[in-house]
Amino acid sequence: MALHQSIQRLLLIGAQLDTPPPAPIPPPPPRLQPLIDSLAPSHRDFDARAIRFGHRYRSGFWSIYLLSALAVLCAMMPLALGWDDLTSYMHSYAAGWVIAEILVIGAVWLIYRLGHRDDWQGEWLRARTVAEFTFYLPLIAPLVDFSKTRDEAQWYSTVLAAGTHTTAPEEVIAVSRSNEPRTRELLAGAWNDPHFVVTYAAWAGGILQSQQAYHTRVARRTHALRHRIHRLTAGLFALTALCALMHLVVHSRWISLITTVFPALAAALHGALAQSEAYRLESASERVAMELQKSVEQIRTVASTGAEEQRPERLQSAVREAVALILREHQDWYMLVRPHHLPLG
Repeated sequence: MALHQSIQRLLLIGAQLDTPPPAPIPPPPPRLQPLIDSLAPSHRDFDARAIRFGHRYRSGFWSIYLLSALAVLCAMMPLALGWDDLTSYMHSYAAGWVIAEILVIGAVWLIYRLGHRDDWQGEWLRARTVAEFTFYLPLIAPLVDFSKTRDEAQWYSTVLAAGTHTTAPEEVIAVSRSNEPRTRELLAGAWNDPHFVVTYAAWAGGILQSQQAYHTRVARRTHALRHRIHRLTAGLFALTALCALMHLVVHSRWISLITTVFPALAAALHGALAQSEAYRLESASERVAMELQKSVEQIRTVASTGAEEQRPERLQSAVREAVALILREHQDWYMLVRPHHLPLG
């Protein structure tokens, strides 16, 4: 488990996050299985890379914020313990806290430096984009009219309305190009095959339902984390105010420690939460989950009712709209995360 996940799990102790697991995804149409198998290694590699760099980046900024609060604690401990007093027999050990503070600040600088040198955020965004586009290639492949000649194997821009969110990365275009001849053969006359239409509808609905469950889970978890941190920071600031009032009548080194460290910790938690864009992530996930639920219901309706000759066209339209929604959401997420490039603030 990554550091940022451990921190969030600790913060969410006792939170009720009842999210039912998604239903199993039905098997894909046999015509699409060779394409899925061919794309699996590429998707697996980029997905693993996205997970690895995503963990590094998110753990990085959580660490930077919390270590900054720890540095404040180290700076105040000699005062709280009385070791700053020249008459204290522990005065010679006060330098240990200074060294600890320097080490913590050094750790912050090292994380910041490594994050920029290795471009954790950029690698995460690039790998996640390639993984997303590769994952949905088998879903849109049946929507491509392979009878038409094209300059490039841009399946997404061929199927969906032109736009930034339909521009696939070069890696995706390359795998599309290498798989196009075989895919053209496999999907020839597919929409005239009732078995293909039925299995494709069930499989597409299952994929979209799993994505709907994922976004529901993200929205609920982010909502719980956001409110938990807000309550925690409010409590820390309230205790700070109380201790500041107490300090007017009770002079204590420990009260000084609290009025210094608690605001630093509250600011660190709030800063990490703001860097993660929790509110907008929650809102976007809720919206996408609702829209995907509509798409799933529409696909199920198309698959079970209507005239046989109308079913393929309506099914294609429903899948096309759902994939466009997912890619728009991905682009919005990309543009949301990109400005936050690890520095504080």
